[in-house]
Amino acid sequence: MEPVTRPLASLGRATIGSIAGFGYAGMLLAESFWFALVGWRRGQPVRIASIAAEMRRIGVDALPIVGMLSLTIGIMLGIQFVAALKEFGAQSQVVLAVAKSVTREFGALITAILVAGRSGSALAARIGSMTVSQEVDALNVIGIEPVRYLVAPALIAMLVMLPALTIFADTLAILGAALYSAPALNVTPLAYIMNTMALLEPGDIWQGVAKSVVFAILITLIGCSTGFGVTGGAEGVGRATTRAVVLSICYIIVADMIFSFFLNR
Repeated sequence: MEPVTRPLASLGRATIGSIAGFGYAGMLLAESFWFALVGWRRGQPVRIASIAAEMRRIGVDALPIVGMLSLTIGIMLGIQFVAALKEFGAQSQVVLAVAKSVTREFGALITAILVAGRSGSALAARIGSMTVSQEVDALNVIGIEPVRYLVAPALIAMLVMLPALTIFADTLAILGAALYSAPALNVTPLAYIMNTMALLEPGDIWQGVAKSVVFAILITLIGCSTGFGVTGGAEGVGRATTRAVVLSICYIIVADMIFSFFLNR
């Protein structure tokens, strides 16, 4: 019976571990919001300076790479849509296709994946290093709540900066598409951009922003919960960093699929 029960036992342990992970992430989310809203009443305020530092690390430092890749993706989409729609004689629809796909889908998705690779891994590595060196235990001993000190500032900063980065990515992606597509459509880049602004609706932009809010929560919770669960010294920190990035990207793509299904029916 052992060859039969061993896989079942492994499946049961994995299922229980997954449920426990979801519960722990939910607890981190609830405690972070609690400290952000009423922590100052209990002598555990979320420091503005800590939030500002996280905003710089998560948002400002990511501007160059997000801008460069967004511009490149915009050019790539322009190339693909011009070539594909030309076969049907529908080149005039390139502007609409690029605008909708960037604002609804690619801007939020690419930005979230980049931030997960940069900031999600950084959160897991930082908190993991503090866990294995017992700095987290030291915070508890001196009366500082680790969630308030480590998680809440990162979550607030991520909720502010990821939507801002998404709008920044949307802008540069549309600009990149204009640089390539405008000559192919025999219009000026300015006319292309003005046409894009006329075709876009507020709901298109808000759809991408709403996705980015969910992605921000996922990235922060996965990075922090993975960091707090580190064991095994420096090797464990490396495993946790890799796990945080992989899980973040997987959950981002799944969440994006769910969003797209319900918002585009």
